[in-house]
Amino acid sequence: MFLALREIAFARGRFALMGSVVALIAILMVLLSGLSVGLVNDGVSGLQRMSATSFAFQKDVSKDAAFSRSLIDREAVDVWARQDGVEEAAPFGNALVNGKTDHDVAIDLALFGIELDSFLAPRVAEGAGLSGAPDEVVLSATAAEEGVKVGDVITVEQTGAQLRVVGVLADQHTFGHVDVGYLPLRTWQEIRAGVREGDQVPDRVYREITAVAVLGEDVDLAAGDKAAGTTSMTTKQSYGASPGYTAETSTLQLIQVFLYAISALVVGAFFTVLTIQRRPEISVMRAMGAKTAYLVRDSIVQSLILLALAAAVGVGIGLALGAVIGSTPMPFALEAGPIAVATAFLVALGLVGATVAVVRIVRVDPLTALGGNR
Repeated sequence: MFLALREIAFARGRFALMGSVVALIAILMVLLSGLSVGLVNDGVSGLQRMSATSFAFQKDVSKDAAFSRSLIDREAVDVWARQDGVEEAAPFGNALVNGKTDHDVAIDLALFGIELDSFLAPRVAEGAGLSGAPDEVVLSATAAEEGVKVGDVITVEQTGAQLRVVGVLADQHTFGHVDVGYLPLRTWQEIRAGVREGDQVPDRVYREITAVAVLGEDVDLAAGDKAAGTTSMTTKQSYGASPGYTAETSTLQLIQVFLYAISALVVGAFFTVLTIQRRPEISVMRAMGAKTAYLVRDSIVQSLILLALAAAVGVGIGLALGAVIGSTPMPFALEAGPIAVATAFLVALGLVGATVAVVRIVRVDPLTALGGNR
């Protein structure tokens, strides 16, 4: 420990350069973590904030597009409600629409059709909840940030249906990067079917839903699917059915993996060069009787000090930059968990690289390293 601190103080410039590289990697990790969390929130926060534990879709539906392609009869709700372990089952509808408010604000919406007395009914932070009127809609907090407010009337472009904003939710509720709007199931069925004012509506329109939302921790999904003729996914599995979710998260995860690998190689290369430069000193210490374990421990402590300080500086700068980015429309959100994991990976992989570097040097015969063979 003593030697490690003395060397850091003596070779300040060298260690400052190494620390700068580690700090830059830490900044990049924080920003990637924020972008990853932001994209997930923007893609599936509407599903994350629902109480449902699973969804039952149309049988054999494509699982990467289940919310847009599934269409089942609402009789499946009663079948699922009778399954063991199911606390509650409720019909659920999903449709993506374009609209414009009476104040000429264009808005895209993911309409979630629900029954007002079901466990899917959201709690509002501003205005009122759904009361049963067919033209009511409750919007995500992010929709309010775009200029939509309580009392506005949204005209759905596809059908001309008018929806009156009666409430705004407390948090972000988005699906496929589109703000969620909760409305009565019957109204959703009419909009999905393209019903216009004055049209005669076939009875089948009011029997069709996207999926059955199921609430229950110990539910045999396979048995329920067999009884109801559906295909089930847990709520977490259903995230992949959100538009672009799988492609976006897979890409960012691949980038993060490469960044971890690069950080281990870069830090390992730095410490390899540093350790080679220290080779004469290490050899002298070996010749004086210093044990390999002592030398390895000394080098690891030195590496840990450098990595911890540099990572802390990098994370601090990354958080400051993230706060600025978070105030923009970019999907970006900082969470302590992912940042802590990324920082731990950076430090751990850096220690691995440093350990490999020093072990190679301390195994060299001290007499040979000092030139005793000349």
